[in-house]
Amino acid sequence: MQIHETEITGIAAFLGVSEHDFVRDFTRIRVNRTGLSLKDKDGTTECIMLEGDRCRIHEVKPRQCRGFPNTWNFPGW
Repeated sequence: MQIHETEITGIAAFLGVSEHDFVRDFTRIRVNRTGLSLKDKDGTTECIMLEGDRCRIHEVKPRQCRGFPNTWNFPGW
């Protein structure tokens, strides 16, 4: 899944940062190079937005996160 432009706008505003800074600091280019996804924390597979057991951007989390874990583990869910 990827983060869409409208989601970038909303998340950046929620975090109080510019869209440019959000993209630079919190996203990465997807493996297939067709868009952006949230980064993992350095050296882990944990989402950069996870703080303890809570999502830092829960109120505005992108589509790529809303279906977790079902849409990640069960194709066709």
